[in-house]
Amino acid sequence: MYAVIETGGKQYRVQEGDVLFIERIAGNEGETVNFDKVLLVSNGDEVKVGKPYVDGVSVTGNIVEHGKAKKIIVFKFKRKKDYRRKQGHRQPYTKVRIEKING
Repeated sequence: MYAVIETGGKQYRVQEGDVLFIERIAGNEGETVNFDKVLLVSNGDEVKVGKPYVDGVSVTGNIVEHGKAKKIIVFKFKRKKDYRRKQGHRQPYTKVRIEKING
């Protein structure tokens, strides 16, 4: 059984026991989080597709940790004009373990 959920403006295909790195969400480590925006649910032979979301279906997960991704460097320059800007960025994430697909 699997489902496609939407969170943080992105879509993820999840099964029970999966570990996801998603955009940072509110909550402390160890708390339970509920994803209501389920786009598709399949249990092998039957597939339910929502318009846009499937009614009565949710996905329950557990927050494992919060963190920051690897640093990326943003470097801008204009040749011959002595213009250079160097900036780093670390995207925050939340690590979530999928516990159950309800419905």
